Order: sequence, then structure tokens, then C-alpha cells
Amino acid sequence: MSTADQLLLFLHVGFAIFALGPLTAAIMSTPRYIRQGNVTVLRYLNRITRLYGMLALGVFLFGLFLSRGRFAEAWLSASMTLFLVSLVLLLLVERDQRKAAHLLEAAAAGDAAAGEAQAGAQEKTAAARQEVAQVERGRIAAISGVIGLLWVVTLLLMIWYG
Repeated sequence: MSTADQLLLFLHVGFAIFALGPLTAAIMSTPRYIRQGNVTVLRYLNRITRLYGMLALGVFLFGLFLSRGRFAEAWLSASMTLFLVSLVLLLLVERDQRKAAHLLEAAAAGDAAAGEAQAGAQEKTAAARQEVAQVERGRIAAISGVIGLLWVVTLLLMIWYG
């Protein structure tokens, strides 16, 4: 293995460890903070998801350079496809995180601004927003699990056949 290949492998594995680890932790812990209604932490997790999601592209790019166009090998094509699918699903998680944070924030603002006369109507609106945020929580939990599974299968392909 040449020095350039060793450097690419180092960068590929380094980006996988330092980008995918925190990214997975952020998306997997998001449903807990939606359930708690903690908008501050939810916005922080959304920011982490965006940042580390972009860094995850480095894993793909360094792996692509390392492959040197050997796309005829089934394990390589399969692992790249699974990784790209996980990145697309990650876009859905990021969108749902933003939506849940917005809904919870609006529900909290509605609770704080509730007047005496309109308290009942605003409480119903706040409850409806929290209910919709809970739907987002379920979708984020499901998609996060699928993303984690795709990354484990990709890892297995890399170790087994690579």
C-alpha cells in the first residue's frame, strides 16, 4: 500500500470515527429531548446534525478516492449506495428536528402568552403543536435507527470484504 493510500485510509477512518460517532449520538438522542420539550438542546442537536452531516461527506469522499474506480466490486458499490441512502435519510432527520424545535417553541410561546380570555383556545393550540412534535419524535427515532443500521452494515461490508 502506497503512502497516498495510507493517508486516504487514515482520513477515511478518521472522518468515520470523528464525524459519524457524534452524528449518530445526536440523532439518536433527539427523541428524548423532544419528549422533554427541551427546545434549547433540540436546537443544539440540530446544529450538530447539520455540521457533522457535512463532515460525513468526507467519509464518503475519502472512501471514493481510496476505491480508485473499482465500482465493479459488489461490496464497494453496495457500501457506497448504503452510505448515500443514509445521508439522504439524514436530511429527513435534520428537517424533522427543525420542525419539532419550531413546534415546541411555538407551543411554549403560546403557553407563556396565554391570556385569561383566550387561555382555553391557546392551550388547545399548544397541545396540538406538542402532539405534532411527538409525531416528529417517532419519525426521527425510526429513521435514526435505520441510519445506524445502514452504517453498521456498511462497516461490516468494509471489514469483511475490504
